[in-house]
Amino acid sequence: MDPEIRTILQFKMVDCDNQERVVSEKKRKIFTCTQKAKVALEAMKGTKTVNEIAQEFGVHPTQVNQ
Repeated sequence: MDPEIRTILQFKMVDCDNQERVVSEKKRKIFTCTQKAKVALEAMKGTKTVNEIAQEFGVHPTQVNQ
């Protein structure tokens, strides 16, 4: 990774013991329209619970609406 980009993605954090540590930001997952449609159709079927659907498709349960 380019050093310039690395400095943008990281910041220093000082904890209670005044020790610096570097914390990286986490990148967001990007879901395609096809993936969203599959989750929505599964939720509309009503055969599985929200937690089962979320686990199957790798999303958070609050992202699954019926």
